[in-house]
Amino acid sequence: MNTEIYPFKVGDFECMAVSDGTWTYGPPIFPPPAAFLFANAPKELVDQALSEHGIQPEHWMAYVSPFICLMVDTGRHRVLVDTGADGLDPNTGRLLRNLQAVGIGTGDIDTVILTHGHDDHTGGNTDAEGEPAFPKARYVMWKEEWTFWTSEAGRLYEDVEIAFIRKNLLAIQHQLDLLDHEAEIVPGIRAVAAPGHTSGHMAVAISSKREQLLFVSDAFLHPIHVEHPEWHGAIDMAPEQVTQTRHLLLDRAVTEKTLMLGFHFPFPGLGHVVRKGTGWQWQPIRRPDQD
Repeated sequence: MNTEIYPFKVGDFECMAVSDGTWTYGPPIFPPPAAFLFANAPKELVDQALSEHGIQPEHWMAYVSPFICLMVDTGRHRVLVDTGADGLDPNTGRLLRNLQAVGIGTGDIDTVILTHGHDDHTGGNTDAEGEPAFPKARYVMWKEEWTFWTSEAGRLYEDVEIAFIRKNLLAIQHQLDLLDHEAEIVPGIRAVAAPGHTSGHMAVAISSKREQLLFVSDAFLHPIHVEHPEWHGAIDMAPEQVTQTRHLLLDRAVTEKTLMLGFHFPFPGLGHVVRKGTGWQWQPIRRPDQD
C-alpha cells in the first residue's frame, strides 16, 4: 500500500491526497517551530497548546511538515491543486511518481490550480528542462498573486527563493488563467478568496452530491491554528488579514459540515472543524490503517 496517497470521495468525485514529500522547519535556516508558526503568541499559551497536542515544548526543535497536494477526478476533468516543491530538497518532489504509481500521467491532468506562489506549492510546475510539467493543462491562479510575484515587489521580497519561484511561474504564463473574483474553475470546483498568507492566496471548494471539501492550503499552517486563528506564522504577509480569513473559513467549514484539507497538516491533512466554546477545534479523520 502506498502510504503517500490517500484516496477518498467527495460525492461522485474521486479524490486523492498526494504527498510531495516533507520539509523540516527549524534552526539554522528557520526559527524554532513555535516561534516560526506562532510568532505573536505568548510562550506560556503556546506551551500549553503544544502539550495538549502531545508535543513537548522544550524538545520541539524541528517541525517535519508534509507537503500535501490534492488530485480530483470529477469524471469530466482531472484537476490538481498545487504542484509541490520539486527541486527544493531531496525529500520533496515526489508528486509525479506518486501520481504515476496510480496510473495518472502528466498529460492526463487538464487543470492545475495554484493556491499561491510560494515555492512549495509551485515547484512542480515545470520539468527538468524548464517546460510546463503538465503540457495539456490550464493553470489557474489569483490575479493579485501573479501580479505580486512578477512585480518588482515580488522580486525583492524573497531574494533567496525568487529565482525558483519565477522560474516556475513565468514558464507557465502561456497556459495561465488569472482570476480576480471567486468563480467556478470547473463544474463543482470553485476558487475561494483567502488572502493574508500572501496577497492573492486562495482556498479551493469542492462540491458534489451535497458533500464538500475545503482545501485551505496555507491559510492554516498547523492544526493549532484552527484553535488559535489569531496566532500567525512568521511567513504570513498580512497577519490581521490571515486572522480574518481563518474566521471566515472556519465558520464556513462548521456551517457547511465540510471536510477540510491543510497542505502542511499531518498526512493526509484531512479532518473536520467543530465548535469548541466560542472557538473551534480540529478533528483529524481516522484512517482505516489506524483501526
